[in-house]
Amino acid sequence: MNILTSLAPDARFDVVVIGSGFGASFFLYRFLAKAKPTVRILVLERGPYRDHQRQREEGRNAAIAAMESVRVGEGHKPWAFTLGFGGGTNCWWGQTPRMHPSDFRLLSSYGVGRDWPLSYDDLEPYYVAAERIMAVSGDPASAGLFPRSAPFPQPPHRGTSADRMMQQAQPLHHFIGATARARVATESRNACCSSATCNLCPADAKFTVLNGMQATYGDPRVSILVDAEVLALDHVGDDVTGVRFMHGGAQVSIRTELVVLGANAIFSPHILQNSGIGGGLCGRGLNEQLGATVEVLLDGLDAFDGSTMSTGVNYLLYDGAHRRTAGAVIVFTRNHWWDGLRTEFGRWRQTLPLLLVAEDLIDDGNHVGPADSKGRPQLHCPGASDYARAGIGRMIERLPDLLLPLPVEAIHFRGWRRTESHVQGTLRMGADPRTSVVDADLRHHRFRNLVVVGTAVLPTCPATNPSLTAAALALRAADRLA
Repeated sequence: MNILTSLAPDARFDVVVIGSGFGASFFLYRFLAKAKPTVRILVLERGPYRDHQRQREEGRNAAIAAMESVRVGEGHKPWAFTLGFGGGTNCWWGQTPRMHPSDFRLLSSYGVGRDWPLSYDDLEPYYVAAERIMAVSGDPASAGLFPRSAPFPQPPHRGTSADRMMQQAQPLHHFIGATARARVATESRNACCSSATCNLCPADAKFTVLNGMQATYGDPRVSILVDAEVLALDHVGDDVTGVRFMHGGAQVSIRTELVVLGANAIFSPHILQNSGIGGGLCGRGLNEQLGATVEVLLDGLDAFDGSTMSTGVNYLLYDGAHRRTAGAVIVFTRNHWWDGLRTEFGRWRQTLPLLLVAEDLIDDGNHVGPADSKGRPQLHCPGASDYARAGIGRMIERLPDLLLPLPVEAIHFRGWRRTESHVQGTLRMGADPRTSVVDADLRHHRFRNLVVVGTAVLPTCPATNPSLTAAALALRAADRLA
């Protein structure tokens, strides 16, 4: 990799990519495949470069704690992200479910939320491409609910005994979840060790930019500058003309023809606001899913015999008319214990932890506000809506029906999760500039040489983990731009 220590005074690049996480890296991957041999690309990463070994030794993904860089205005909800080369690919846990086909048409189907400006079928080839890049492990049986044009790159992980019973009884709705935690070792990644420490994977089994994008960032057309904090974009008329950033204690300005903004859903709108490109919906709709945990005590069935941290995923009660008033909920079965093993002799493993994750409706009152006196973005995020809480409540009521295939002794609600560690929705995509910031190709409605990538562009808040969708959208955006 060509990691620069400084820039020449007359430095000029054809493309400047801001950020190095899912959106930026997957866009760059596809863009390079179509770009001219002479194109010059600069990647600006606010955080430092820390390889996997150093992250493990230090016990953290980055030197800068996430909340040191933002200021919470209203509410105290934590928003997790990594400021460092590779962005969220360092700290994520490797869950890669696709969005449900109905998630793309929430408004037209159920009268709430928004419809996406593209469909599941439009994105499906890019789901395949992203899964191949990440060597995703997945269950072929899920194709009945999530149509596929190609098989998963890797076989599914081994489910638990509970998963096998659920699959037999509900073959169309219970699968082994798709994950970028390798089931089989690759050239650059080991097989998952199922230690449930995926944010700092000891085996380096989880896909990251560091272990999966070496060729992309090793391309001679790409230069990287770390510890570069982007301040603002320069613009004239309807064109972005350059980028201003801090590096080595000095402010630097460079000119460019194309900017790809993938800082994350907090800092991307913050940069636009600082540039005078804010206003309207810029920064509005900060959101993520609502999560809750449940412990199912089993009668005579031992669990925790799967091959990865989270094994099964259940969609039996996901879609339907209830979504008019209550969010859809994904049920994940876990292969590690949050609440400890059981204390009864011989029954230690007779427990099944569940994670319930609900979609939410976007509230424009949850937003990234203007910078404070120290230049930090202010976050206003009172919390999840009644719609999401109604979804969790409905699922808890229906759990006895969903769990009928299992020998259930008792079901205990264990509490609400503070965060699902997903930051999204502040620069939403759509066909109408009055109700969105970027179009279906992720180009800014006004500044057409500005492409926004990453989870900031998601126009709704489906229950699905967003990383795979962000990667697929970025691949598609690079194709459409070309």
